[in-house]
Amino acid sequence: MNLAEYKVLIIDDEVSLLKSLIAFFEDEGFDVRGAASGEEGLTILEQEHIDAMIIDLRLPGIDGNETIARAHGLQPSIRFFIHTGSMDYHIPALLRGIGIDQAAVFLKPLPDLRLLTNAVRSGCSQQPPPEQVAES
Repeated sequence: MNLAEYKVLIIDDEVSLLKSLIAFFEDEGFDVRGAASGEEGLTILEQEHIDAMIIDLRLPGIDGNETIARAHGLQPSIRFFIHTGSMDYHIPALLRGIGIDQAAVFLKPLPDLRLLTNAVRSGCSQQPPPEQVAES
């Protein structure tokens, strides 16, 4: 499966980090969208299918936890990955209820971004892309 068939949405309000993550994921072969806020990310989700979301928790406006909850309501099949600088982050019950566990939490700064790309690749490969679902 060609990774470019998987769409990844990265949400982070640190513009330099967002640009860096987008470039890295594109270099790894993913089809990537970026957003600097939860609201902007949700607008993207209303317009197109996304396979995986990488999201910071501390965002202007609605925070990462609320963005994930709303995103799940829009597209329940999204795989979520939390990218946070909060060392004491605990996954709230609502997010655990939609299947997010500690394996989906990555602390900033990551010493090797391939840890994140490998997790996204693995998460995406566990579900067929939307065009294959429609053909079933």
